[in-house]
Amino acid sequence: MANAEERRFDVLRAIVADYVSNQEPVGSKAIVERHNLGVSSATVRNDMATLEEEGYITQPHTSAGRVPTDKGYRLFVDRLSEIKPLSAAERRAITTFLDSGTDLDDVLKRSVRLLAQLTRQVAVVQYPMLTNAKVRHLEVVPLTPARLMLVLITDNGRVDQRTVDLGDVVTEEDVARLRTVLNAAMSGRRLNDAAARVAELPDKSPGELRDALVRVTTVLVESLAEHPEERLVLGGTANLTRNVADFPGSLRQVLEALEEQVVVLKLLAAARNPGAITVRIGEENEDEQMRSTSVVSIGYGRDDVVLGGMGVVGPTRMDYPGTIAAVRAVANYVGQILHGR
Repeated sequence: MANAEERRFDVLRAIVADYVSNQEPVGSKAIVERHNLGVSSATVRNDMATLEEEGYITQPHTSAGRVPTDKGYRLFVDRLSEIKPLSAAERRAITTFLDSGTDLDDVLKRSVRLLAQLTRQVAVVQYPMLTNAKVRHLEVVPLTPARLMLVLITDNGRVDQRTVDLGDVVTEEDVARLRTVLNAAMSGRRLNDAAARVAELPDKSPGELRDALVRVTTVLVESLAEHPEERLVLGGTANLTRNVADFPGSLRQVLEALEEQVVVLKLLAAARNPGAITVRIGEENEDEQMRSTSVVSIGYGRDDVVLGGMGVVGPTRMDYPGTIAAVRAVANYVGQILHGR
């Protein structure tokens, strides 16, 4: 960029910083006083006029200062040369808090709570997607002589527990045989393949196990299926109500949209690669109800495999560097924790 263009971007960056911080339109005098750009108020006013003509800032009221537009925020985000790093204390706190999670459900709930606290926005985390998951193990636990608990564990850390009423008493030896037969069919296979193998077992099993296998496999096929409605954890919705003015006439629409799992899943759809941040600002959001918001999302996982997505939803007047740093850090730690389990 030429010097004049660089200077105008510095003016835009100053407007974004002050407006995000104070929620007040920003004037040229304030920019000169607060940001030490080394130019006069007249030069800043001329730069602001150019930025307004180009659609990067706008004047909400006559004689008021300027505020960034969606286009202005986009330029600011695209040119973030460095993300505000988290302090060593913040990183330690994240690690300690997430490491204390007892299982996958707990880790994801902690992640949402942590993201909402760090960013003061709405946080959302998607459960590990089952598309690429494989069965690690199936544990068969007798609860009574005629009732079993099935504990299905996948290689992405997901644990699914189901109970089965067998309708008849089975021996400990039969339970052991069931465990062996089921794990032989399922272990190490992708879920769709495992479901197909399990569905074939009753026809191939010894007669004395057939009735039990019919009941067990019916429940297992259901467990192995993808359930999109169970795939999200949402937290911090009340944070949106702190500054209702950020959502003129649309806060209710945003809250209603966040209740729709399909809408939120779409917000995370761009999170394809672990560590790759996606920022959608205002009108860039596909859902009309979300066009007064910005969404910062990322894929979490291990190596090059995305397990799921997570992100933050807030107003376009957002601390983008701080939010991006927090989302990236939490996603990184979640991926490490799940990889180690």
